[in-house]
This record gives sequence, structure tokens and C-alpha cells, in this order.
Amino acid sequence: MKHKSMDSPHDIFKSHSSNNLFFLLLLLLTNLTTLFISSSFSSCSYKPLSTTTANTVEETTTIESDLPTEFLAFASGHELPFGFNPNFDSDTIYPPVGKACTLFPDDLRRYMSYKVDGSCPDDELLAQKLLLKGCEPLPRRRCRPASQPEYTEPYPLPTSLWTTPSDSSVVWTAYTCKNYNCLVNRKRNDKGFSDCKDCFDLQGNEKSRWASPKGGGLHFGIDEVLATKPRGSIRIGLDVGGGVATFAVRMIERNITIVTTSMNLNGPFNNFIASRGVIPLYISISQRLPFFDNTLDIIHSMHVLSNWIPTTLLHFALFDVYRVLRPGGLFWLDHFFCVGEQFEETYKPLIESIGFNKLKWVVGRKLDRGPELREMYLSALLEKPLKNSW
Repeated sequence: MKHKSMDSPHDIFKSHSSNNLFFLLLLLLTNLTTLFISSSFSSCSYKPLSTTTANTVEETTTIESDLPTEFLAFASGHELPFGFNPNFDSDTIYPPVGKACTLFPDDLRRYMSYKVDGSCPDDELLAQKLLLKGCEPLPRRRCRPASQPEYTEPYPLPTSLWTTPSDSSVVWTAYTCKNYNCLVNRKRNDKGFSDCKDCFDLQGNEKSRWASPKGGGLHFGIDEVLATKPRGSIRIGLDVGGGVATFAVRMIERNITIVTTSMNLNGPFNNFIASRGVIPLYISISQRLPFFDNTLDIIHSMHVLSNWIPTTLLHFALFDVYRVLRPGGLFWLDHFFCVGEQFEETYKPLIESIGFNKLKWVVGRKLDRGPELREMYLSALLEKPLKNSW
């Protein structure tokens, strides 16, 4: 019986090589066909730069070209002199400026146009206009602001707390009133609306404000509020939108340090606060509070935190108040106002959602603009929980 001889290794290799070459050519032909079809007919074909991306790059370039050189010199990334820093987790520092600054390039260009190492323009109104539109923090500048040519030193403490300062402590060009006598008397002489119209009259309503409880339970007294906590446990705090800082003055008389935020709305509020010997902080209600978590003993706000603020932003602001208060800290929401139906439908649940404990909660009617408007006041003393405050 004859057996078929086995193929030699050489024959096997030739056979496999022919098959491999055939399949390789077939695979290559298939890929070329697929590439041709997809390039000709597919809507997903590769484009080096999409229209959207190209527009974004073009818009970014246009925005940057509209921005003043001095702004870019400040706000662009700056490499750290000694390289990578683990505290920064970077080798570059980016100075903070408000996102909205670049949305108003004309105003920003005016604000950042000055002689480096020289005098700043007299542009307080422009700066505040930018700040209130969201350009916060404002970019730093390399110029010297104007001051009165014959500046007078402030009165010493405690005299300064209840004494109107010298006119020479203020540059008056930004305001309708050009001296403190005008501001003190503007409630009697000015029939139009002005923010905190009688605040500068320290011998008027300011003299009795928060001195004691009064009128329907909405007006809490400072000693009444402090009595809710162990003596000496309220030491430092913040007054949001505090006018001329009479709340802070009341507190300093009780050895409590209060920082007051205030804008200069047609009056030199920050200058006046500083002249009284307490601390002004020039920030708007939209900025994150510049304090670390769980640090302040008390935060007070009269009128400012109210329904004029967009609801979502108000929610963020109240959570920021909660953030910086220490566990057991107090939030005194003083005369929050809104329309009646707004209170029940929107603001009561919004405030309750923050997580405060209610120590005092008084609701009353706001009648100063007429009962037909159905406006309401809420005065509340709220406490951040001592335990499980997260």
C-alpha cells in the first residue's frame, strides 16, 4: 500500500504565504472602499476645525483684542519666580477678576486707562457701576487714587463713634451732596429717593436704632439678641449692607467687632464708616463672603437681603451666610421684605431650606408705601445648628 508523502516545510510555508497575501490584499481593498464611501457621503467626516470651534476661537480673540492692555497685564497668568508651588498646585498664578468684567469692554477700557505709577482717574462712579454689574472683584490698578488736598485726621475713639467727621475726609465729586451738612439734612430737603436717606444724621433715628426692642415685635434690640447666647460668646461678625455702620458701633460699645459691607450709593458711606472707627468692606451682595467656613459668631442684615435679589442668587447668598457662621452662630435677618403671597409661596420655604434653627420668627405688615401693596416684613433670629450643621 502506497502512502501519500507528507508536504515539506517549504511547501507548507508557500501555501500559507499565498493565503496570507490574499487576505491582506482583500482587507486593504475593503478599508480603502470604506474610507472612500465615508469621505464622500458621511456627515461625520473629519474636519480640522468645526464651525462652532472656529467661531469660539474667533470670538475669544475678538474679546481679548477689545480688552485694555493694562487689564490683560494684570489678569493673564503669571509664572511663579521659583517654579511649581505645591500650595498652588501650579507654576502659574491667575489674579482673580469678575467674569462679567469682559462683558463690558468699553467701561473696562475706561477704568483701566491710566498712567502707570501716576494718578488714577476720578472715576468712582464708573468703578461702582462695573462692580454692581458683576465685575467683582474689580481688577487691581497701578495708580494712586485722589484724596482731599487738605486731609484732616479723624476724631479719636470713642468720640468718633457718634460725631460727624470733617468734610475734608472725602472726595465729593461722585455725589450730589458736596458736604456732610447736606447729607445730614437731605431727609428734610431732598424730596426724591436716596438710599438710607437719614443715615448720616447721627442725632436722629440712628441714635436709637437697635438700642432696645420696639414696635410690634419686628424691631429686635441688640441686648435682646445677645441674651440668647452665653455672655461673651458673640465676639466677631458681619453686617451685610450696613448703611453707616450704626449696628457695628452698637456692637463695638459691647466689645464686639463687626465688619460692615456698604456701597457708596450717592453718598460716601465707606468713608463715613471708617471715620467712625469701625471697618468698612466695599463689596456687593453678589460676591462670595471673604471669610473662611465656620468662623463668624453673628451676621446681621437689614433690608438688603430681600425680594429685590433674584431668587436663585438669594438662595446662594443665604447658604454663604450659613457657610461662614460657626456652629451655634446667629443670623439676624432684620426686616426682610416681600409681597404677602411671595412670602408663603417662595421666601418662607427658601429660608427654611437653608437649615437654620428658629429662635425668633416675627411676620408683620410693611405699611410705609401703603397697605394696597400688600407688603410684608419678616424679622428672624436664626441659629446654625451646633451639631450636624452640615
